[in-house]
Amino acid sequence: MNNPNPVAPANGTRRRRLLILAALVVLALGGYAAYYLLHGRYFESTDDAYVATDLVQITSEVAGTVTGVRVDDTQHVDRGQVLVELDPADAEVALAGAEADLARIVRSVRGLYSQGEALRAQIRAREVSLQAARGDLKRRLEVAADGGVSGEELQHARDQVAQLEAALATTRQDLASNTAQTENTTVADHPQVLAAAAKVREAALALKRTKIVAPVAGIIARRGVQVGQRIAPGAPLMAVVPLANAWVDANFKEVQLEQMRVGQPVELHADLYGKDVRYHGKIAGLGAGSGSAFALLPAQNASGNWIKIVQRVPVRIALDAKELDAHPLRVGLSMTATVDLHDTSGSLIAREVRGAPQQIIASEEHDAAIDRRISDIISRNSGQAADRAPAAGGRSAP
Repeated sequence: MNNPNPVAPANGTRRRRLLILAALVVLALGGYAAYYLLHGRYFESTDDAYVATDLVQITSEVAGTVTGVRVDDTQHVDRGQVLVELDPADAEVALAGAEADLARIVRSVRGLYSQGEALRAQIRAREVSLQAARGDLKRRLEVAADGGVSGEELQHARDQVAQLEAALATTRQDLASNTAQTENTTVADHPQVLAAAAKVREAALALKRTKIVAPVAGIIARRGVQVGQRIAPGAPLMAVVPLANAWVDANFKEVQLEQMRVGQPVELHADLYGKDVRYHGKIAGLGAGSGSAFALLPAQNASGNWIKIVQRVPVRIALDAKELDAHPLRVGLSMTATVDLHDTSGSLIAREVRGAPQQIIASEEHDAAIDRRISDIISRNSGQAADRAPAAGGRSAP
């Protein structure tokens, strides 16, 4: 007998398939919800991230003519390596003049001390002469009543005493003036000598600055200086990019920042190396404002056609130095950053982003050499070297 309703088995099969599909969708949604609740909600990602680092400008601190350029763009340089050389002739002449002035002033100050000794001896001699003149005057006064001394001779004796008293007073004033210039000092630490020594250091520093060195290690970029160019102080010559200190500025949406804290771990990938290379870093600090707030022309939203736009805030991410050394990055490269939000005990404000302060290299060896040169000039012109020579000879004599 024929089946009167052949469509029924087909409808049942279709219903079972739909139920299975619905169950799979529910399972997928449940699985995603479980993944999000247990894992996914603790991570925030962005591909709006870029490599950044310091850009150390190289400038000249003195004017001069460029006589040598030792480096070129893309070249790696070490800290303290000579980059540019200036003509040192003017600086050498200035240094020689400063050293001559120091020697002259040392001899002049040495004369002040000698003058003080001469004035003291002169005072002692005039005190003896004044005492003798007063004795003569006293004797003449004793016999003047008896007519033993003429009035003119007596007046001459009085004038002699007055002249010696005035001369003694003048010499004492000269000694006081000399003492005011030399009191509590020696030739080496006299103010005039110290000022002249400072001029020598200044001239030596100007000579040293004719060789411009790299303050940090890095890659040369934007070299614009040429041999023969006359440069002024402060003129930009080139830049040194310390890629070993690179970091990443990741721009997260404001709705992603709620659980972000300083110190949270970050996993990064660079478009340069692909997904196979991973960088591990930490949040070093969160920006003080959105990118639009610090734009040259900040947006003005007080208008009738206002549309809300989700803002992005830059988050600085410090990179692992060993990973950065193994796979160097370049400024401006694109990165993908994923922040692990499990630990929210960190601070919202970074107290210290940079571990060690950057500073220009200082040459203590050069400073010590200048100090020795100044000490030698002072000793040779103050008589100390001549005083030491016989003593040294006496010790070495058989």
